[in-house]
Amino acid sequence: MIVQSGLRLWGMRAGYLGFGLVVILVHLMPGTFMPARLPAPDFIMALTFAWATRRPEYVPSIAIACVVVLADFLFQRPPGLWAALVVSGAAFLKTRGRFLRDLPFWVEWLNVAIIMLALHLGYRLVSSLLMIPQAPLSLTIVQVSGTIMIYPLVVVLSYAATGLRKSTPGELDPTGHRQ
Repeated sequence: MIVQSGLRLWGMRAGYLGFGLVVILVHLMPGTFMPARLPAPDFIMALTFAWATRRPEYVPSIAIACVVVLADFLFQRPPGLWAALVVSGAAFLKTRGRFLRDLPFWVEWLNVAIIMLALHLGYRLVSSLLMIPQAPLSLTIVQVSGTIMIYPLVVVLSYAATGLRKSTPGELDPTGHRQ
């Protein structure tokens, strides 16, 4: 039983890395030669927060950092700033996982939405202090709103694709400890 749990743990960690790479690849593929008028939602952040809230052991901080730093380089963002914010937001959500598992989904969604807003405000604040060029505030609001709106879809797709669900109070983690 422990071998199967260990395989599932590492399989899900690899699955998170794989999903992150697929999101980056899809984002980089040209769909048209015209520039997009509206920014796309941040699927990586939504995926990370969904997994960190539901199963924190599947998304270690180093895996989150690797995926988001790679996205920073490929999306031509300042390397490390967004990654540090997403890792800190995911770490906060990981600590709230036990509290959120007993509450309805809308409470989880509200908590994640507040964290997403705080991270984007923090990013804009640090970017303005360091005089990094940034998108207009209206586009940032559209992107945050889109990311918040797709969060339930990401949760449903994560459940459908991998069986990712909230842990139950008496359930044991792969190391044999109660969650």
